[in-house]
Amino acid sequence: MSEPNAEHAPPVPQGRYRPAQRHADVIYTSGMTPRDNGELRFAGPVRASDPVESWRDAVRLACRNALTAASLQLAPGEHIAVILSLTVFIHAEAGFTLHSRLADFASDFLFDELGEAGIGSRAAVGVASLPGNAPVEIQLVAAAAR
Repeated sequence: MSEPNAEHAPPVPQGRYRPAQRHADVIYTSGMTPRDNGELRFAGPVRASDPVESWRDAVRLACRNALTAASLQLAPGEHIAVILSLTVFIHAEAGFTLHSRLADFASDFLFDELGEAGIGSRAAVGVASLPGNAPVEIQLVAAAAR
């Protein structure tokens, strides 16, 4: 993905921060929730009784926001060369244990967009809450190249 998808608006910060910051060829994104034009489209928590697939779209939207934020840091002619790190925070109720399955939706999205370059190191972390009652928050570290 050399440029953000024209159909997907850039993430709107929900506070005093940048959606992404670049240093040299490394791009760090802020945590991105499943928002569209600043509006949260999915709410948590993720319950142990929920089918994992019911959260696929929420994870993919949060991941799209993170990739869009990273892509907006690219200069003309550059592209995302590789995803170095993916962190998936899940607003999970006690007893939920399928964190990696939810993170797979993000990995699958990045693979669909970037091929093998979209698969880097990864952490899936369960948390008690997330901003705005989001079910998931995704943070990326990517490298840019010409």
